[in-house]
Amino acid sequence: MLTGARQIGKTYAIRAYAQRAGLQIVEMNFILQPETRLIPKGAANVQELLLRISAYANQPLQPGKTLIFFDEVQDYPDIMTWVKALVDEGSFLYALSGSLLGIELQNIRSIPVGYMDEYPMYPLDFEEFIHNIGVTPEVIRAIQNAWEQQIPVDAYIHEKIIRLFNLYLIVGGMPAVVQKYVDTNDLQHVIREQQSILSLYKKDIARYEKDGKLYINEIFDLIPSELNAKNKRFILKDLNEHIKFSRHENSFVWLRDADMALPTYNVAEPRVPLKLNELRNLFKLFQNDVGLLASQYVGGIQLQILQGAVCINNGAIYENAVAQELHAHGWNLYYFNSKKQGEVDFLLEQDGEIIPLEIKSGKDYQRHVALTNLLANDEYGIRRAIVLGNNNIEVRDNILYAPIYMTMFLHYRPTDKPIIYHPELP
Repeated sequence: MLTGARQIGKTYAIRAYAQRAGLQIVEMNFILQPETRLIPKGAANVQELLLRISAYANQPLQPGKTLIFFDEVQDYPDIMTWVKALVDEGSFLYALSGSLLGIELQNIRSIPVGYMDEYPMYPLDFEEFIHNIGVTPEVIRAIQNAWEQQIPVDAYIHEKIIRLFNLYLIVGGMPAVVQKYVDTNDLQHVIREQQSILSLYKKDIARYEKDGKLYINEIFDLIPSELNAKNKRFILKDLNEHIKFSRHENSFVWLRDADMALPTYNVAEPRVPLKLNELRNLFKLFQNDVGLLASQYVGGIQLQILQGAVCINNGAIYENAVAQELHAHGWNLYYFNSKKQGEVDFLLEQDGEIIPLEIKSGKDYQRHVALTNLLANDEYGIRRAIVLGNNNIEVRDNILYAPIYMTMFLHYRPTDKPIIYHPELP
């Protein structure tokens, strides 16, 4: 089962897999073909269900060579109750996909644990983006070598990739938007495609969340302005002067579970494990795609970004790009902010170690008071930090200053060390 936001490329990926594998594919789309919802209803057993699917496909199903694809399963989540029986029957391959599955499957009691693998999909990250617009694997390998060796990237290449990163801030990673840019190189076409996706998001909110849709819509619309505020933290009074977080926490959770937004939680202290220090009512709310975020700003911000204008605050957009990349690479999103020590943009937790991460969009990338305070605090035991900006690679003391495009090499690595324990026997 592929999960992820609307227009992320789930259907395309499954069709492409079937084509490459030489499989016959039978598609049942529960939104575009609402009559398909009637196929499983009243089926006495799995054989009868497969007979109905064969009749719907108007062709015989080929054992071992047919992929049955249930698409938009959020509109008919009851199909999940058939997965175990279909897999046990064993004649065919199955794929499922849908949007908002984090919401629509919450009340399904018979999720087929052990019978179905779930793979989340995300917008294209920066490495995928530059690959699709023509940057060669050799160039990407050279950049990765510089990252691993902590040596400067060739100056010419560095300048070109920084410009492509600025382009990525505008286009983002939604596949249809990237394809539109590749086909036309016209940013007006790109923006129209992005606005179309945002419109679909609004329709989903209205369709799948009837009770709290007004607050969810308003929260979603506030993301750009809240990120552009001085502290970038979501302020509830901007939504309503008398609102309480406990009353409308579900609205934020809805956007997270729908893969439309990325909450990044403040932690009380930068200590392992970060989850135990999480402050649920203090968070930033990022867009799921930086291109969609840029399209929500008005006033020709796209052209200003391409021209490298210093008169606008790119900080929020830079942070959003990093947040979505970290999320796609397996990291949980946290930041640290205290009145005494200041704010650090992100905290990474890897192998029992906390690594602060600062994002700088301007030229003063070596000015980071809060980061310096964290490194100087012996209680936290933080050994190293990373600052990402427009500069080339350099290392000073225990801080790695790296180009912001090198976020593409920050991947979370789950520990694979064996945990062996021998009890003392009496």
